[in-house]
Amino acid sequence: MAAAGYAAWLAIGAFGRPYAFFDMRIYHGAVVWWASGHELYDFIAPATTLGFTYPPFAALAMLPMARVPVVVAGWLNAAASVAALTVAMIALLRPLVDRLGRPLWFSVGVAVPMAVAIEPVRETLGYGQVNLFLFALVIADLVGLRRRSRRGTRPAATGRLARLVGTGPLARFAFGGAWAGVGIGLATAIKLTPALFIGYLLVTRQWRAAATAIGTTVAVTAGTFLIVGEESRAYFGTVLWQTQRVGAADMTANQSLAGLLARLYDAIEAPGLLWVTFSMLVLALGLSRAAAAHADGDELTAFTLVGLTANVISPISWSHHLVWVIPAILVLADAAVRRREASRGPAARTGTHPAYGGPPAVTGLRPPIWYPTLTGMRHGVAAVGLYLLFLVSPIWPYEHQLPEVSHYQDGLFGALMENSLAIALIALVAALPWRPGAEPAFYNQRPARTNQFAARR
Repeated sequence: MAAAGYAAWLAIGAFGRPYAFFDMRIYHGAVVWWASGHELYDFIAPATTLGFTYPPFAALAMLPMARVPVVVAGWLNAAASVAALTVAMIALLRPLVDRLGRPLWFSVGVAVPMAVAIEPVRETLGYGQVNLFLFALVIADLVGLRRRSRRGTRPAATGRLARLVGTGPLARFAFGGAWAGVGIGLATAIKLTPALFIGYLLVTRQWRAAATAIGTTVAVTAGTFLIVGEESRAYFGTVLWQTQRVGAADMTANQSLAGLLARLYDAIEAPGLLWVTFSMLVLALGLSRAAAAHADGDELTAFTLVGLTANVISPISWSHHLVWVIPAILVLADAAVRRREASRGPAARTGTHPAYGGPPAVTGLRPPIWYPTLTGMRHGVAAVGLYLLFLVSPIWPYEHQLPEVSHYQDGLFGALMENSLAIALIALVAALPWRPGAEPAFYNQRPARTNQFAARR
C-alpha cells in the first residue's frame, strides 16, 4: 500500500498533472454564473474554451456549491468521493472476504488507498470530477440485485439492525433490494454514459430493475424540465450534439476506441465509419459476454464488462472515467485465488470445493492440475499487471498534440504507450474471466442459460 502511494506520488510529479481542481473550477464557475442570472450553457471558463457539458440535473445537484469558494468545493468533493469509493469497495469486497474468512474492514482499509493511487481515481480527485459518485450509484444497484436474489432466503434485517429499523415495508424495501435500478437511473440523469447499464438489464431480462432505472431517469429528467425548462431545452436541443465542447478525440487523455483510432491515424478525429463499425462490434461483444457472466452467476463481472464497454465505445473517455478497472482487478485477483484453492485437496478433486461456487455440473470448472502453485497464475499476473499499468499510467510521457507534434513522434513504442490504457480496456472487454456461481442475481426468473456445456470450456 505504501509502495503504491509512493509510486503514484512519483508519477504525479513526473507527469506534471495539473491537479488544481481544474474541472471543479469549471463546474463551480458555471453554477455561480448560473446563480447570478446568466444562461448556464453560455458559460466559458476563463483562459479556456470549456463550459458546462452535463445535463441540467447535474447542474441542479451542484448548485449548492456556488455558496462556497472553489477550493472548499474541491476538497469537499474529494472527501465525498473517497467516502463513495469506500462504500463501493465495501460492497465489492464483502463477498470475497466472507468466502476467504478475512476481516472486512482491514481489507477495505488496504484496498481504498491502493485504489486512490491509480490513474482514474487520482485524476478524479485531482480534477474535482464526479466519476466515483456515478460508480457508487451503479454499484448500489449491484447490491440491490444481490439482495433481491436472496429474497425469501433470510429476513430483511436481523439482530440490532432489526430492532433499529423494524421489519415493516420500509425495511423490506431497504434491505430487500426493491430499489435496484434507482442508482443507474440517477447516474444516467447526471451523465448519459451509464445508460448502457439499462441496455444490459434489458438484454438479461432483469425487467423490474430495468423498468426502475428507466422510470428514475425519465422522472428525474422530466422533473428537471419542470424546474429549469429553458436549460433543459438548451441541453437536449443543442448542447448535447456539440461534441467539440468536450475536446478533440486524439487528445492523449481520451483512452476510448475513438481516441485510439484518431491517434493511430494521426488525425484530430477518428475515421467515422471505422469507429462506428468497431464500436458496434465491441458493444455486441461486451454485452454478450456480460449476459453470459450473468447467466453463469457472476453479476459483478457482468457489471464490470458493461462499464468497460461503455468506456471503450464512448466518443470521449478521459482517463479519469476508467474507474471500472477497479472491479476488473478484483475479479482477476479473485479468479486466481479461486482456481488455486480449487486445485487443493480431495474436495477439489470431487468438484465440491467452495472455490468452485457449487457442484461441477453447475460451475463446470476443470479438475486440479499437478502443480497447484501454478494454478491461477495467469489471472494473478494479469491482476498485478493491470494494477501496475494504471498505477504508473505510461500514457503521459508520450503525450502529443496535433498539429504541432505527430503521435508517432516517439516511434511505435511511443504510440503503444500513448494508447496503452485503451488497449487494456479492449483486452478486458474481450478476455475478462467470470467466476461461475460467484454472486448470482437470478430473481423471479430462470437463469438465462444453463451450464451444461461449461465443462467443455
